[in-house]
Amino acid sequence: MMNSLALLFTLLPTLLIIIEAGVFLYILAKHFQNMHQTRLLNVRMKKDAVVLPVRLHAYERVVLLLERITPSNLLLRVSGVGQTAADYHRVLLTEIRNEFNHNMSQQVYMSDQIWQQVKQTREEVVNLINKTYQEMPENARGNDLAKRILETILVEERDPTARAILAVKEEMREIF
Repeated sequence: MMNSLALLFTLLPTLLIIIEAGVFLYILAKHFQNMHQTRLLNVRMKKDAVVLPVRLHAYERVVLLLERITPSNLLLRVSGVGQTAADYHRVLLTEIRNEFNHNMSQQVYMSDQIWQQVKQTREEVVNLINKTYQEMPENARGNDLAKRILETILVEERDPTARAILAVKEEMREIF
């Protein structure tokens, strides 16, 4: 029994040191984990401070693209005066293509679904212009084409870009 008691008194300080070391290591590990999480949070906050304004600007630019290719706006901005319908048709399609190409990089900042809707809207506008042009007489003027495009929109009672603009705004509101 004396040997057991002597052994206990000999091992007890060692056990206490091991327990203290374990507690110290646990506290130290928790401290490092908290420091790591704090660093990650700081990095995320700095990234958001840079990325969020860029994303907001991308959404603004895509809405502007859609507004600029809205047929009524496009026809006001790009005049058909003094042009044949064929020349005006080419100018309108070139304008839409240039607007789209200028803003193509904005797709990086939005969902694939929204970008697909933007592309589909562009195609709808191009198809509207092509279809209307194909229905025009051969000797038609640019102003005649513009009037017929506007008449088609009024008869069909739909703005081909309105739905896409609304979708972009809704996604933007979800993020910001």
